[in-house]
Amino acid sequence: MRPIEVKAAAILDAPSEDVYATIADYRQGHPQILPKGSLYNLQVEQGGYGDGTIIRFKARALGVVRSFYQRVSEPVPGTVLVEQDIDPIHNVVTTFTVTSMEQAQMSHVEILHTENASPGLQGFIERLINPLVMTPILRKELQLLESVARQRASLEKTSTKQ
Repeated sequence: MRPIEVKAAAILDAPSEDVYATIADYRQGHPQILPKGSLYNLQVEQGGYGDGTIIRFKARALGVVRSFYQRVSEPVPGTVLVEQDIDPIHNVVTTFTVTSMEQAQMSHVEILHTENASPGLQGFIERLINPLVMTPILRKELQLLESVARQRASLEKTSTKQ
């Protein structure tokens, strides 16, 4: 059975280096881009920046809370970051792809969420509902990412001038 896929993309008015650094920083940056009430309780168990980081977090949708235990990899450092379930039952994978635009001052960011559907009727329902629930969460995450990455870029400019 093919996995459920939900995707959101946007052009962000933030430097690609700062966008990627925000995503990859699981101690400071990434927690700030998680939509409150939907994705929460992010805990770093190992690492904390990019490849090799191990995280736990919770997701709430339609009153249901799910816990995740994932490992982070960077198949293309600086461009592609992947969060993948350590427990492969649902095999939830979230892929962040950051593409530089406008001499790296803007970024095209795509978030792709995939997971295995449950068998039978439950899987059918998941295929209908997951895109309706996940798409707004991913869009909000992109909005927060733009804001946090712009703050990061502004702080870096200020600290290099001093």
